[in-house]
Amino acid sequence: MIKYNLKCEHNHVFEAWFKNSSAYDEQSAKGIISCAICGSGTVEKAPMAPSVPRKGSAKSAKADTADAASQMSVAVNALREMRKTVEENCDYVGEKFAEEARKIHYGEVEERGIYGEATAEERTELEEEGVELATIPWVPSSDA
Repeated sequence: MIKYNLKCEHNHVFEAWFKNSSAYDEQSAKGIISCAICGSGTVEKAPMAPSVPRKGSAKSAKADTADAASQMSVAVNALREMRKTVEENCDYVGEKFAEEARKIHYGEVEERGIYGEATAEERTELEEEGVELATIPWVPSSDA
């Protein structure tokens, strides 16, 4: 496992774990990495200090890595369960998310759970209008 600090176009810095550096490269090339804070798809590596274990702490570093990998696995599984729940209980509205969320907010259509895509600008506008929404990191349904 490898950890990178990533930064989106809105300067949100967050950590992400990858199986190895080529896994990051592949996901980045496919455009499937998104900001954990705002959901932006424009993400790049941010500068970070290397993790250098202290003398005599190699065992501790290995244990820390194993613990981090275990925690990452738990988090990814939780996100997969969340995705499954959303897909089973909400309507997918695709790129019309902002439009449909407004209709629900203003009572133009029946209230229901929806999910889809929205740009960072659309999300900001919805929040300013008082429309409740959440950005969820959309992890793959399974390891590919």
